[in-house]
Amino acid sequence: MANYFIKKLINTFLTLFGVVTVVFFLFHVLPGDPARMMLGQNEDQTQLLSIKKKYGFDQPLLTQYVYYLNDVSPISFHYNSKDHYTNLSSGHYSYHSLARFQNGQLVIKYPYLRQSFTKQGKNVSQVLSETLPNTIVLAVSAISLALFLGLVLGIISALYKDRGIDRVVLVMSTFGMSLPSFFSAILAAWLFGFLWHDFTGLEMTGNLYELDDYGEGYSLQLQNLILPAFVLGIRPLAVVSQLMRNALLEVLGQEYITTAKAKGLSPTKVLWNHALKNALSPVITAVSGWFASMLAGAVFVEYVFGWNGLGKEIVNALNTLDLPVIMGAVLVISSIFVTLNILVDLLYVKLNPKIKLN
Repeated sequence: MANYFIKKLINTFLTLFGVVTVVFFLFHVLPGDPARMMLGQNEDQTQLLSIKKKYGFDQPLLTQYVYYLNDVSPISFHYNSKDHYTNLSSGHYSYHSLARFQNGQLVIKYPYLRQSFTKQGKNVSQVLSETLPNTIVLAVSAISLALFLGLVLGIISALYKDRGIDRVVLVMSTFGMSLPSFFSAILAAWLFGFLWHDFTGLEMTGNLYELDDYGEGYSLQLQNLILPAFVLGIRPLAVVSQLMRNALLEVLGQEYITTAKAKGLSPTKVLWNHALKNALSPVITAVSGWFASMLAGAVFVEYVFGWNGLGKEIVNALNTLDLPVIMGAVLVISSIFVTLNILVDLLYVKLNPKIKLN
């Protein structure tokens, strides 16, 4: 187990290092001066030079890259001299000093994702913390719906193979997997939020919390979650149902299932105690992958329904070339993805103790 975690930590470090490197150089080859983007309409030459010096934009690209690695790394070195780029004295994050040197200090801190170009004085971590929870709520709701209905439909389809209900589920799954999210979002918003609004009571756009009519506070609006969660869950539902069907059919054909039936166990006990647990492995893999991709792939759904989540924030950042927000969002999503991979491996061992982590 210890060797497994050491290998995973090394792989995680290399993965995130690669993501940081690719993201930094990808966005820094784009045209435009970051300092001018930060100042917006308030640009003047003095402020421009001050911003460039403060954030290291006046340095060569490789030097800026080292600065960025220093910012996003939990363990980093910062100089005491004002001639060097540093954010410790700016109060952007709290830190704990590990070692002090003549020129500076080695510190441990939360990764600093810098400041938004368009939201003056606002850290990227603050921007993401305001939107990421809404996306997580949406993603969890969508994947829960997809997992529940997908497992039920997949089990029914496997038990009634080649019958009418199996063909219906197959057609629905194929249609669900081929339906683009942006089209289904627009269609669902128009049908249920506009055309049939009087019957459904649902709105075309809305957030989880909305300002009340008196402007005195925010109230929870769970009904606004229904349409985006349903639309976002269509494709994973189709995938889960087919994976469950195929995996269960394969497991039901194994010798140990035949032996269990020969011992007189009821079909229900064979299904729940023997077949279902072993058939869940490919489903878990799919669900973990879909959940991570939902955090990035909910862009169209959130934008169509006006959901104040990470996807919508990424679209706004792309429109305004707010590079720190885009880069920070990519890094957060990547971190969640590698964390989920580790959790899935542990869940595999829980479901099947024969699997060894190495």
